Amino acid sequence: MNDVDLQRQWLILLRTPGLGPAGLREGLATHANHVSSVLEDLRQRANELPDATRAWLLRPDQARLDADLAWLAQPGHQLLCCTEEDFPPLLDAIPQAPAALFVAGDASLLLHPQIAIVGARAATLGGRTHARAFAQALGRAGLVITSGMADGIDGAAHVAALDAGLPTVAVVGTGPDRVYPRKHHALARRLVKHGTVVTEFPPGTAARADHFPRRNRIIAGLALGTLVVEAGLGSGSLITARLAVEHGREVFALPGSIHNPLAQGCHQLIRDGARLVETAREIVETLGMAAMALGRELASRLGEDMASVCPPAADPAGQALLDALGGGPMLLEELAAHTGQPVASLTAMLLMLELEGRVEPLPGHRYQRMPG
Repeated sequence: MNDVDLQRQWLILLRTPGLGPAGLREGLATHANHVSSVLEDLRQRANELPDATRAWLLRPDQARLDADLAWLAQPGHQLLCCTEEDFPPLLDAIPQAPAALFVAGDASLLLHPQIAIVGARAATLGGRTHARAFAQALGRAGLVITSGMADGIDGAAHVAALDAGLPTVAVVGTGPDRVYPRKHHALARRLVKHGTVVTEFPPGTAARADHFPRRNRIIAGLALGTLVVEAGLGSGSLITARLAVEHGREVFALPGSIHNPLAQGCHQLIRDGARLVETAREIVETLGMAAMALGRELASRLGEDMASVCPPAADPAGQALLDALGGGPMLLEELAAHTGQPVASLTAMLLMLELEGRVEPLPGHRYQRMPG
């Protein structure tokens, strides 16, 4: 979305006290997704609204809106709204879905099949080691690593992906121009340059305790599944796992020592039905078909023929993809140009080919065909 007047209307509504994503989405549904009509309707009914809501709608803080627009005008920054075709469909489907996302970095990653890796902030050395190993293995299998940029497991997963040249998405509980915790300034810069930072909170929003459960619902909503590496019984990671279950997504948990308090949350998840996993391949095999379904959903949005998107590898489109890889490793974007398939659909197909042992993912969004 590039029109400044349209952006300003969205920003006014996103900052309206008492409206929230549910109220904004309800208004959009009533007014055929015309944000200007939503704003005009609210202003006409201003006398019926709470004082803070009425005051903002009638006299919004123009300096604050100008600052928001200045942030959006910077390269790599955008406001991704729920009315746009490239709003993530998995996130769009959850209860209390955000109405818009502030994005810094590569917004296209939000359309790729994702795995959330979360866990304790005060993680053990072993927990951080597991997070790094799973992040790199799952990333090489074609899944984008998504987490919350917190200390401990989150940070270890992001860094491991970045160090391996693999894509990663950070969902944060602040405005996109803030970094929390402050020690992660260098990590945030790497994420913006080589991955994505995303939030529903507008620029200037500081960290607050109630923001992080809201952030967790977005992490769980973006991902096909959530892996909990280490978690105590009171960990916020268990909130993310519970939300993933409510969204109909897979939850995976690593077992640990009965003497480790940070294994107790994972053991509780396993007792409640989460999948106990010991290898990344178990996760990839479980999520393969869900990744294919996501590819088909995206193809449907883009007007592609669903029967020709993400077919079995033996079908012509799958063979065409393998043929494209016959000359050596290729970038994902090169494959999209060569085959005419949407990037997100290609990602799902490549994931299935990797499971069949016919394609190997490489760092830097590259893929190569396996011999044989």
